[in-house]
Amino acid sequence: MATTVSLVLGSGGARGYAHIGVIEELIRRGYQIISVAGCSMGALVGGIYAAGALNDYRDWVCGLRWIDVVRLLDVTFSKGAIRGDKVFAKLEQLVGDPLIESLPIKYTAVATDITYQKEVWFQHGSLLRAMRASVAIPGFFTPVVHGEHVLVDGGVLNPLPIIPTVAAQADLIIGVDLNASQHPVTGTELPSNIYLDRSGFTDDWPAPGSEAEKQMMGSGRRPMGSRLEGRLDILLSSVEVMQSSLTQYKVAGYPPDLIIPVDKAICSFFEFHRAVEVIEAGRLAARVSLSRLERGTMPRSVT
Repeated sequence: MATTVSLVLGSGGARGYAHIGVIEELIRRGYQIISVAGCSMGALVGGIYAAGALNDYRDWVCGLRWIDVVRLLDVTFSKGAIRGDKVFAKLEQLVGDPLIESLPIKYTAVATDITYQKEVWFQHGSLLRAMRASVAIPGFFTPVVHGEHVLVDGGVLNPLPIIPTVAAQADLIIGVDLNASQHPVTGTELPSNIYLDRSGFTDDWPAPGSEAEKQMMGSGRRPMGSRLEGRLDILLSSVEVMQSSLTQYKVAGYPPDLIIPVDKAICSFFEFHRAVEVIEAGRLAARVSLSRLERGTMPRSVT
């Protein structure tokens, strides 16, 4: 009899393509997925899988070029940068809009209600609406508004929603963390400089009016530490730091049987034209983790 799995698919932008590779590897190895919970791209990929359209979705995204992704962005100037109408029109072609309760496996999409500051679990109703609410990254995608409820990306509160899968009583709960790092910081070296007694843009910026400041401004050289290229980089980096920290808390609170870590360095948040290599990265990550689990060499919830 096949080993049953409750699958938890985390958030992470374009890295969500890795979930496709993980699902395909689980199926290839004979596991039976009986429950899926996800947020953001995890909710989207999980919902498409639950609706039986993962192969069609995979074929579509693997053919997307950078310019194709740009053409899918329907920009607006209110409540968020992107409406997402074009993307979800394509998804409706692929999966229709089934009711969640009609799907052959249990499915939960997690969103965040910023009006009431709480998680919202979609386990009934429109699949497309549930996925759309869960992927609404604040500031990028317009939220889903229902009365006084304003729904945004589930990763704001829970980037790895483990609890919704517990009721399925599968043999294994397996989570996929898209914000893992293969090169964790092992120590901190505190700075030593002469500017600690004054305020400024950074500790490395020369004193106001000094000859050093004039030379720096004249050369056009940016001060040390300002490596981010602009507002978008700062926003995306902030989201990733937040979600990585929240994931650790969620795992500590309810450890799954296995976490498959996908290195966040495989692609940036919005590189949706790199599906082929990201899917393969997910497949390889699953292969390594599942092989260790099957050999009995991986302790519970090792990342």
